[in-house]
Formats: sequence, C-alpha cells, structure tokens
Amino acid sequence: MTHDQTQPRDQARQGFDRTSGCGGLTTKDVGREVSLAGWVHRRRDHGGLIFIDLRDRSGLVQLVFNPAKNPEAHRAADGLRSEFVVAARGKVILRDPAQVNPKLPTGEVEVLPSVVEVLNESLTPPIYVAETADTPPVDEPTRLHYRYLDLRRPRMQRNISLRHQVTMAVRTFLDRHGFLEIETPMLTRSTPEGARDYLVPSRVNPGRFYALPQSPQLFKQLLMVSGFERYFQVVRCFRDEDLRADRQPEFTQIDVEMSFVEQEDVLRLMEDLVAEVYEKALGRRLTRPFPRMTWHQAMADYGSDKPDLRLGMKFVDLTEAVRGSGFRVFAEAVAAGGQVKAVVAPGAASFSRKDIDGLGEFVKTHGAKGLAWMAFEAAPAGGGPAGGDQLAEVRSPIAKFFPPEALADLRARLGAGPGDLALFVADQPAVVAAALGALRLELGRRLDLIDRTADRFLWVTDFPMFEFSQEEDRWVAMHHPFTAIRDGDLPLLKSDPGAVRAKAYDLVQNGVELGGGSIRIHRRDVQERVFDALGLTPEEAREKFGFLLEAFEYGTPPHGGIAFGLDRMVMLMAGAETIRDVIAFPKTTSASDLLTGAPSTVSPRQLAELGLAPSRSE
Repeated sequence: MTHDQTQPRDQARQGFDRTSGCGGLTTKDVGREVSLAGWVHRRRDHGGLIFIDLRDRSGLVQLVFNPAKNPEAHRAADGLRSEFVVAARGKVILRDPAQVNPKLPTGEVEVLPSVVEVLNESLTPPIYVAETADTPPVDEPTRLHYRYLDLRRPRMQRNISLRHQVTMAVRTFLDRHGFLEIETPMLTRSTPEGARDYLVPSRVNPGRFYALPQSPQLFKQLLMVSGFERYFQVVRCFRDEDLRADRQPEFTQIDVEMSFVEQEDVLRLMEDLVAEVYEKALGRRLTRPFPRMTWHQAMADYGSDKPDLRLGMKFVDLTEAVRGSGFRVFAEAVAAGGQVKAVVAPGAASFSRKDIDGLGEFVKTHGAKGLAWMAFEAAPAGGGPAGGDQLAEVRSPIAKFFPPEALADLRARLGAGPGDLALFVADQPAVVAAALGALRLELGRRLDLIDRTADRFLWVTDFPMFEFSQEEDRWVAMHHPFTAIRDGDLPLLKSDPGAVRAKAYDLVQNGVELGGGSIRIHRRDVQERVFDALGLTPEEAREKFGFLLEAFEYGTPPHGGIAFGLDRMVMLMAGAETIRDVIAFPKTTSASDLLTGAPSTVSPRQLAELGLAPSRSE
C-alpha cells in the first residue's frame, strides 16, 4: 500500500466527502463518480479480483478491485479485513448479468474504486457481524459484552431503526390529534402499590430518598388537573423486579392521558394510533375494529387476561355435566365449589400414553393435581353405528365411569371429532384457569396451531378493581388505586370488594399485553373510599397521596389514558424473541450491564457524602 492510500490523515478525508449511502445506489447511478465510507462487511478474493462488501447504515454495496484497471487500489484492497473502516471513491458500473444479486437492493450495480483509504483498522471481531445461514449463533453474554459490535449486525440495525420509525409515527399521530409532549420528573417520592422502587439517596437531604418513577401516573393526572387536556410522553420508567424476556429494570412507555373522555373515546383513538403505527412503520394494514372481550369472559374461555387469539381451543365448561358423576375426581371437585373444564386438541388422539403423562406433569407445574383425558379415535372403516363418525371409539382410563349416553353427551359438548384429544382439569377456578390456559398454549406450540404470520389484537375490558393478596392478607388494586369504578359498583366497595369492576382496559397482541390503562378517579371523596377499601388509613392516604387528594379539590376534570410498552410493541413488530433485541443497551436477567459493568461499587467517599457510610473524620 502507498502512504497516501493507507494512512488515516485529516487532509485525506477532505477528498472523501460522502456523496452516497452504500445501500442507496441503483442502476440510475451507473457512470457516476461516488465517494463512500463504511465498514468492510465481507471480503472475497477470486483469482486476482478482490470483492469487498462495504456496509453503512443504509445497506451494502459491492466494491470490485481489478488489478488490470487500477493496480494501486487493488494493492490497497489486499490488506482490508472484516470491520476495517474505509473510504472509497470510484465509478458505479453495472454488474455482469450472471453476477446480479436479486436479494440485495444494490444487487444490479457495483463500484470500481480508484482510491481506497483505511480510516481505522479492526481486530478480529468476537462476533460475526456478517451473518449468513451458516453463521454459528453467538451466546447472549458475548453479544451484550460487545454490544457495540452486536449492534452493527444488519438485524439489530433494522430493529433499532424500526424502533425509531415507531416512535416518530407515534409522535406524529399524537401531535396531529392535539397532544402536547410534556416531561415529568425522574426524581420523585416513593409511593406504595406496584413493584419495588429504585431508590436514590439525597446528598443535600441526608437520610431522605428519591424514587425513580415506575410510571408518570400521578404526574399525568396532575397535568389533567392543570388543564392541558391532552398529554403524551415517550418516557423511561423503572421497576426493581425480577426480570424475564419482556421485562427490564428500565423500560420505555408511550404514555397518554386525556381529559373529558369516556372509555370508548380512549379505545377508539388508541386503536387508530396502533393502526397508523403499523401502516407507517411496516406497511401493514390491521384488521379493524379490534375485537373486545371482558376480563371475566377471557378468563372463562382462555384462562388468561391476555389470550392469544391466533389459537382457537376455547375452554369447554363441563361443571354441570359431570356434577354427581361416577368419576369421583370430577364429582368431588364440583361439590367443593370447583370447576371441570377441558380443551380439545385437534388431531392429538394419536398421542402416546407417555406424551399424555408428560402433559399431566406439565399442568402440575401450574397448580393442577393432574390431568384426565379422552382420545376420540376414528371408528374402523365400515364399522360404527349409523351416522358415520358420530361415536368414534373412546380411549380413556376414565371412560368406564361414564355410561354410553353420558360419553355421547360429553363428546357433543366438547365438539370433539375423530382423532381429537380432550384434556380435563378439575379444581378451583383459579387453578383451572392457570393450568388449562398454560396447557392450551403448550398444545398450540406442539401441534403448530399458532399462525405466526397473523397479528391478532384484542381489547380486554372490565377488569376487577381489586384482587386479594394472600401474602399481605388484604385487597390490593389489580391495576392501580386511581382507577375509576364501573357505574353502579361503588356501593360494593364495603360489602363485596371482589365484585367491583374497574373502568380498566388492556390491549393484547398475540397473547402479549401491549398496553393498559383506565378512566381515572377524579373526585376526592371517591378516591378516599378506594384508599379505605385498600386498608389505608386517612392519615396514611394523606401522607402518601396528600398532594393528589388536594388537587382533586380544585376542579379536576374527568380523565383517562393508557400506556403502551414501546419495547414490547417493537419486539412484536420486529419478530424478535425478547425486548433485549430492540433496546440498544439492555440489562441481563440479573439486571447487570455486561458492557459497562453496572451495577458497580462506589468509593467510601461517595457513600459518606450520601450519608450511607461513616465519613473518614468519624
């Protein structure tokens, strides 16, 4: 290499002002002299010709170095390796028709460089940036440790770009509909309910702590009191809780609040928002209107408040049909106030006894004591009663407890056909819901019954206001204590808190909660009654929420809103497995940052300044 072509010099950079992105060159650019800069994505040496795929954020383009046409540039290219940062200037030419790559937007053209300059070299990367079908997977700890390399991979570049497009589409939509983006504090006070707070000690107020906000809930309600009427924020939130694939200690919400609205107003406008985001970011039109289902219906039919509607297999309630039956397990569960429900797995009658026993162990991990089953096998050819397959042979260890007419009645209720497998759980309603709901999803995966190409949205409404916490031995708010109560249910606060319904709603996509919200309480007397139902004394309510209660006495309008999980939304849109794949710098499931080493220890001096350790003088 010559000195001029290999040394990264500021004066040389003046000759490499970029004229194009790598991924934007087309046949319209043939004959143009272009200046490009980027990373060496892939290098191939074919009998003298050297091919370099040059990558920048816009995509890839092929550079071809021909020793016969430009020997100096060819000699420079001989030293290029993966992830070197280079600049090149040359002419855009057509590819040989036999070498056109239809999978690449720039696949019809290539660049014949006259000059190439190495702007920075690279060690051999520990991560394959240029992924192919044969590229071995990289373990996640390595990806997170070298996140700046992991983010160079085209898939990650697409994910982060999609996140930007979603965020911009949200802002554009809400701005067009009269919303103001208003920031709320990151340092606030710790309040009860919800997950554990992250606490920040105050240096200037020794012994006192700020809390990082789990959401802007109270502040956005105060903004409605302040008369802004329509607020939104793309906001960071913090929760100190156990992590999983779709959970991080810090996450991002699309937070929305509106005054003078009812539930229908919120649902209709937010449905418009989601539809527009999908169309702008993915070019995909969603089927609308989204279906709606009450919480009680969702739990009764699917055992989940976020049912995946890409899969059928509704529960069949057989409680009354088996009341007093000869099968003691069913009869005793019903007599104890429990339920007997089943799901029918299409085409699963061929499952072996070992397969079914495995499913029995599976439901035990979700609280069930066991699993009963009936396999409806096809009647032998030419056999069976009149009516064809109406009474296919039943294979089941519990069939002997049911006379033929009872079996026929059960099969009719189940809607089971030849080759289907019915699986039963008998227990208290909460156990039946949890076990059978998990079993439904497991069968959907095993039998490949889930349409992975579909996007099925669902509004779940009318949540219970409260749920009973065995751990705390009291009623707690299912959403949060500022949720308005359904008209007519207010008198039940004292007599039957479990029957009180909230004006709360969730948007579910493919079995994932995409967002949730509610109409809010806007009167002090109602808010105080809810605090009382939650076991808060008037003194505790004033100490923790006095600023909100006081605000309610100064003309608070009716209001409501919703918060969408931006990370989850982008994860689903990108087809990613976890939200870590759509966050630039995520934490692990132990809340660690493998890139920076956070959390880390700090010096004794810092701790002493915060009043968390003795000072040296002490």
